[in-house]
Amino acid sequence: MAKQWEEMSSDEKQEALFQKWISPEGAKYASPQAEKDYKARATRIKDAVQMKKLPDRVPLFILPSFYPATYAGITPKEAMYDYDKNNMAFKKFTVDFKPDGHLGAAVPGPGKFLDIMDYKLYSWPGHGVSPEHSYQANEGEYMTADEYDELIDDPSNFFNKTYLPRVFGVMEPLQQLPTVTGILEIYGVSFNFIPYGLPPVQAAYKALFEAGEEVLKYAGAMGAFGAEIMALGYPTIVAGFTKAPFDTIGDTLRGTRGIMVDMYRQPDKLLKALEALTPIMIKLGVGAAKASGNPFIFIPLHKGADGFLREAQYKEFYWPTLKRVMMGLIDEGVVPFVAAEGGYNSRLELVADLPKGKTMWMLDQIDDMAKAKKTLGQVACIAGNVPSALLSLGTPQEMKDYVKKLIDDCAKGGGYIVSNGSFFDEAKPENVRAMVDATMEYGAY
Repeated sequence: MAKQWEEMSSDEKQEALFQKWISPEGAKYASPQAEKDYKARATRIKDAVQMKKLPDRVPLFILPSFYPATYAGITPKEAMYDYDKNNMAFKKFTVDFKPDGHLGAAVPGPGKFLDIMDYKLYSWPGHGVSPEHSYQANEGEYMTADEYDELIDDPSNFFNKTYLPRVFGVMEPLQQLPTVTGILEIYGVSFNFIPYGLPPVQAAYKALFEAGEEVLKYAGAMGAFGAEIMALGYPTIVAGFTKAPFDTIGDTLRGTRGIMVDMYRQPDKLLKALEALTPIMIKLGVGAAKASGNPFIFIPLHKGADGFLREAQYKEFYWPTLKRVMMGLIDEGVVPFVAAEGGYNSRLELVADLPKGKTMWMLDQIDDMAKAKKTLGQVACIAGNVPSALLSLGTPQEMKDYVKKLIDDCAKGGGYIVSNGSFFDEAKPENVRAMVDATMEYGAY
C-alpha cells in the first residue's frame, strides 16, 4: 500500500516529485526520440541536484530574460503584447540552442494586463521605457514605516486593503472595502457591503474582470508553449517562485532605503515581520510545486549580496528566515532553485549550512568558483557564473575557454550545471553557441 504524502520522509517526497516531473502524466511527445530526450535531460538534472551519482555529462542551462525576443527579430514590447510572437521567439531560442532545462516563455509577462491594472511597481517596454529595452523597477515605499503592526497582525488583509491598491492603480478604490473577518452575524451585516455599491469600487471590479480575461488568454498561451516545448523534449525547471522574507519587504513593500533604515530604527518590528512572512513564503512555493508536479521553486536573492549587508546584518536579518523558508520547502520534497544575484563571495560558507542534495544555486558574480565548489558545492548543486558581459562582448574562443575552466573547477564529482550567472537581454548568438559547444566538448564524465 502506497504511503500517504504526510507519511513520507522529505527524501521520499522529493523522489515522488522528481518522478512526476521526469514522467509527467498524460504527456504527449512529438516522437519517441523526443520522449527519450526529455527523460534524459530531466534525469541528468536530477542526478546533478541530488549529488548521488554522476550524470552522463554536465547539464546545461541558458536562462535568458528578453534575449529570445531580440534573437528572433522582435522587440521586447512585441514579446509582451503579442503572445504568439513571444512563444515563437522562446521556441526558436530553445530549439536552436538545446539546453537541458528551460524557464518557459513567461519572462516577458502580459503587457495588456499590466496596462489594465495600472501597475506602479515597474515600467516595462513601451510603458515607461523604450520598446527595445527591459523592465525598470520603480523604487518606492509602498508600505510606510508605521505600518509594520498591520502587516504583522494580518498579512493577507494588509496586502488586500493597503499594498495592492497602492501598486495597482485600478485597485485604489478597494481600500474602502470592509475587513472580511468582521463580517460575522446577521445584525448589521448588510452595512459592510455598502462599499460594493459605490461607483469607483464597481469600476475597479469591472477592470479586474477585464484583467482576469486577459490573464486567461495569457495563461492559455503559456500552457500551449509548455506543452509544445515538452513535446519536443525539453523540461521546465521552475514550477513557481517564492522569496526570502527580507526581499519580500525590501523589494516591494518598504523599498531598499526603507528596509535599510528599519534595520537601525525599528529592528524588532522588522524581525517580527520577517517571521510573519516566513510561513506564507513556504506555502507559496510548496503549493506551486505540488500543483504542477515539478520539484523546482525559484528563489531570487536580491538584497543579500556582498555590499548590501554587513555579515552581522546578513546573519541577523537575512539568512535565518531565508533558511527556514528553504527548509520548509525541502521538508515537503521541493527543491529550492536559488539565484544568488550579485556577489555572494562572503556568504559561501554560511549558506552551506543545508542538507546535501536538496538545493540548486545559480551563482552570479563569484570570484573563485573553485572555492564555491569546495564550500557550498559540497552540499548543493551549483550552476552559473558565466558573465553577461562575456555573452555580449566576448569572443567565442573566450567563451569556450571560460566554460572549460568552470568545468575543470566545478564538475568533478558532479553537482555542477553550466549556466549563465544572471538573466540576460543581449548576447552574440555565436557566444551562446560557444557556451553550448564547450559544455558538450568538455562536460562528459
